[in-house]
Amino acid sequence: IVRLAGHVAPLVGADAAQAERAALLAKADLGTGMVGEFPELQGVMGGYYARHDGEADAVATAIAEHYMPRGHNDGVPDAPVSIAVALADKIDSLTAFFAAGEKPGGSGDPYALRRAALGVIRIIRDNALRLDLVALFAFASDGLPAALRDAPDLDLLAGFMAERLRVQLRGEGARHDILAAVSTGNTDSDIVRLLARTEALAAMLATEDGSNLLAATKRAANILRIEDRKDGPHDGRPDASLYTQPEERALAEALARVIPAVESAIGAERFTDAMVAAATLRPVLDAFFEAVTVNADDPAIRRNRLQLLSELRRMTVLIADFSQIEG
Repeated sequence: IVRLAGHVAPLVGADAAQAERAALLAKADLGTGMVGEFPELQGVMGGYYARHDGEADAVATAIAEHYMPRGHNDGVPDAPVSIAVALADKIDSLTAFFAAGEKPGGSGDPYALRRAALGVIRIIRDNALRLDLVALFAFASDGLPAALRDAPDLDLLAGFMAERLRVQLRGEGARHDILAAVSTGNTDSDIVRLLARTEALAAMLATEDGSNLLAATKRAANILRIEDRKDGPHDGRPDASLYTQPEERALAEALARVIPAVESAIGAERFTDAMVAAATLRPVLDAFFEAVTVNADDPAIRRNRLQLLSELRRMTVLIADFSQIEG
């Protein structure tokens, strides 16, 4: 925990020496008679003992708070040193137990790993921390005994954390399918960024343009899925000289404008701007599907139209996996 707390500290604006000191002393009260008699005082007594012995306030507070949140209604640490130690404690537990093959299964969770995962998520969300969880778990696993560093269950940690995040959001009434759409195929483990993308996508889908864009992109994806099975991928760029209807050219011109705008906005984490740009495709998509027969008799024109739809798919993949969205 000491090693991990020192690593996390600068990422959350904490003093590394204080975080390491608090982590070193965090479990010392477990050997005392007071905590032996009253286990619910673990951490709390450690904070009292640390203050009594002249430790810095930040160190004593971090010791007292490192088990937080203890439950759904408990607060989370908000002081930097406390955050560093609380995260280190939970990430260390999750990494060690998964490496030992003791991951939760069914309703069984004897080591409270689901609670630890939710604790990590709540601390990150409530403090708006920009952390790469996959990198933190990798750092924690490097500190394990050599025989456990390549344990296969360690590869399941990212998925486990994603599922715990979905559980928490469902409990808050959020649409789990939208989170799945944003996270499927996405290796990003920055929870704050994932939630920002999720909220922006949910806001877009709540509009008429957004819901119609979803329907059109799903239609395009279904056509491509069927035709890709027959002929292989249609990933090449379309040939403008093969457009025979104005609606084809209008869609191509709109995509040429919107795709760079979406890429730029997502790169700058302006997710609402990305969704607004994507939603502008709605009228040209409606017109395209109203006027254009994708599976034309001429094979060259047919392939070109499928490549145009593939460009649309390339744009939507930047945003989310729309196939995960219900409705």
